[in-house]
Amino acid sequence: MLTGGAALLALPAATALGWPRRAAAQPAAYAGPLFDAHLHYNDEAWLSAHPIEDALGRMQRSGVRAIIANSRPNDGTKSLAQAVEARRAAGVEVVPFVRLYRNRADYSNWFRDPSIAEMVERELAAGTAAGPYRGLGEFHLYESANADGPVARQLMRLAEARGLAVLAHVDDTAIDRLMAHAPGARLIWAHTGIGGAPVERVVQLLARYPRLMGELSYRPGLIGADGQLSAAWRALAEAHPQRLLVGSDTWVNARWQGYEALMAEARAWLGGLPAPLARRIAWDNGAALFGLAAPAPL
Repeated sequence: MLTGGAALLALPAATALGWPRRAAAQPAAYAGPLFDAHLHYNDEAWLSAHPIEDALGRMQRSGVRAIIANSRPNDGTKSLAQAVEARRAAGVEVVPFVRLYRNRADYSNWFRDPSIAEMVERELAAGTAAGPYRGLGEFHLYESANADGPVARQLMRLAEARGLAVLAHVDDTAIDRLMAHAPGARLIWAHTGIGGAPVERVVQLLARYPRLMGELSYRPGLIGADGQLSAAWRALAEAHPQRLLVGSDTWVNARWQGYEALMAEARAWLGGLPAPLARRIAWDNGAALFGLAAPAPL
């Protein structure tokens, strides 16, 4: 019989002989409601590949009970908002945002194009069939200096003045620049940093801007090979439980086709957190941001 260190040394050999190694038990997936804080319903989705019934069916099967909806152009968002009966049947609440893009050409020029600001004002004035818009974005800034463009400054100040949230796909330097224009704005940082800003920098920005939220789709380093939050991100979530959101980022149809898998991945790592923290990130933070009630059972 082997004892002590001899037994430990024997384990690799035993495994090599074919003895099964017991896998670490995986936590049960989070089973509560999800708030998808980064959903696109662009024209290539809603006009052909993923009509309303298909999109809502994917949300319903994934347990997604509310979404931030935005689209290029804004017709996709409005089509979701006006599908009141279908949304009620699926149990999905829509929080509509005005997107700053009429077409793909607007991605790289919106921050200095006065016609974008005019379009945003028209959309806000008209609203949607389900009520007013609740935010602006998602918008992109591929160079952080463009956060100081005249339209970027104008729209950040407009959002602050009207209590609109902003969904921004930017780097960490642009966060500082955008918040300098509108210190009281509610800013949702898409992916919590393009290019993978270090976790220490994310913590610094969360501390500096109390109304900054981090949305976690596509975030490098978020989860490990075991499908659970990495140690650094778990520590951040535990230290800042009210500042994180989940999202899908359905920017192309392939993301729609994999929607249920994306939400299952989020449920897996949420399941590894204490239940109150998982519920807060999955649902409560987004619901609180927009004053949504707890979802009724379907």
